Amino acid sequence: MKHALYIFLVLCSASLFAQTKTDKEPAPEKYLQISGVVLDDSLQPLPFVSIMLKGTRHGTVSDFYGFFTLVARPGDEMQFFSVNHKSKVYDLSDTLSGKHYSIIQILTKDTIQLPSVSVYPWPSKEQFKRAILNLDLSDSDIERAYKNMDNEDIRESIKGGSMDAASNYRVRMQQQYTRLYQAGQYPSVSLLNPVAWAQFIDAWRKGKLKIK
Repeated sequence: MKHALYIFLVLCSASLFAQTKTDKEPAPEKYLQISGVVLDDSLQPLPFVSIMLKGTRHGTVSDFYGFFTLVARPGDEMQFFSVNHKSKVYDLSDTLSGKHYSIIQILTKDTIQLPSVSVYPWPSKEQFKRAILNLDLSDSDIERAYKNMDNEDIRESIKGGSMDAASNYRVRMQQQYTRLYQAGQYPSVSLLNPVAWAQFIDAWRKGKLKIK
């Protein structure tokens, strides 16, 4: 009889202990899925905005279109940081009951007026004046030769010269492209091609179209 009473008291104590432990267990922590977009004063999306939860190391960065998504808890403070814009803080209410929320955060531009800076090429005005007076402005022989050449002579010398390897490659590739573009069809007529007309008029003026 004593043994049965002892077992009964042990079972009652274990039941009361388990019930007390269960009552003292904290409620599971609640998390929120926060999604939104960051805009500037002109309602244009702001990319690469840093978004942090104050007092933690958790955060994210908005994408190219200003969109972001972040997991937070009720009562957290979301901090927004962007270059050339003022920082903002968005408080999440601790009474939020849902799981998913969407927000729109607008950041204003932060304009900083810097003091003017005067830049001088020389430490003093006297040294600058001395350098200007001693400046040699005489042209070299090659510079005078270029100035004395007539523009028409330069154009004629360019026409008579041979093309380099890069120019020959571009002409060959253009011919190859034209041949592939016109494959299986009649070749295009150059009646509306201004380059072809310029070549025709130039050949006509130089008498290259005369019948020999």
